[in-house]
Amino acid sequence: MVSETLTYIAQILLFPGFLFIISLALFAEWVSRKLVSRIQNRLGPSYAGYSGILQPFADLIKLLRKEDLTPSSADRLFFTIVPIMYFSLPLASFTLIPITGMEALLYFEGDLVFLTFVFTIITSMVFLGGFSSGSIFGIIGGIRAATQLIGYEIPLVFSILCPAIPVGSFSLTEIVKWQQSFNWIILVQPIGFGILVTCMLAMLELTPFDAPEAETEIVSGWSTEYSGVRLALIRLGKNIMLLLASSLISALYLGGPQQLWILPPAIVFLMKTFIVFFLMIYCKAIVARFRIDQTLAGMWRYLIPAAIFQFLLTKLIGV
Repeated sequence: MVSETLTYIAQILLFPGFLFIISLALFAEWVSRKLVSRIQNRLGPSYAGYSGILQPFADLIKLLRKEDLTPSSADRLFFTIVPIMYFSLPLASFTLIPITGMEALLYFEGDLVFLTFVFTIITSMVFLGGFSSGSIFGIIGGIRAATQLIGYEIPLVFSILCPAIPVGSFSLTEIVKWQQSFNWIILVQPIGFGILVTCMLAMLELTPFDAPEAETEIVSGWSTEYSGVRLALIRLGKNIMLLLASSLISALYLGGPQQLWILPPAIVFLMKTFIVFFLMIYCKAIVARFRIDQTLAGMWRYLIPAAIFQFLLTKLIGV
């Protein structure tokens, strides 16, 4: 009993737990910067470590050592809480994602609904972070993030919950198990897959939906006034969020970490997650930014009707 408890704690803290996810998030940031720079004909990081692979880690250490300033006009309580929540919520949510097998470290009926709720809370943290900073740039960025939420939340919820219909369960682990025989849900719900990728781009504030932190308009948007440790937590939280979104999509639509040939489940998880990751980063690199009104108009005119159509089609045919 004691050995099982120690093993479970080690899994949460080391692999496939928090230390593994943080390391993977730093690696994903390096991959993202390299991919975007090559697409845009730039070099990207190249000095720290082989081909700049340690640059995200060096940037994190640099931020942790910098002075942590709080604007005099800021609400100190929320200004401090937001970075902690923005980092800890997606990190803790990885316990619900199957990584090394068909079962997650923590799973229960309704964990998929809980993940949807977490995404909404994280966007609320963005709004509070910008509003509590007391900066006009932060307030505008927070308002833009909350405005985008009005556009993408409905199709996001539909596209997350539609895979649960043929399975008959709102547990992500059960959805992954249902796809063991290569019946990947993307084959019968391709519209839902496209909608979920688009909504995740908006939730993560990636181009073309990066209006909440548009550097050419409002500096860094809602995070403009953050520095030091708090900025380090925000940046690391963004990387973890991108990984969480990619792994969730791969679990819902690509079968998750099911064993393929001789490849172990953890390797399959990484392969599928990074396929979705590359897709999202490629969209970020090649598409120009939408105005906030264009974002809302497009989502209400196209994404929401498409999501409702996918939901009704799934209910009718049962898959």
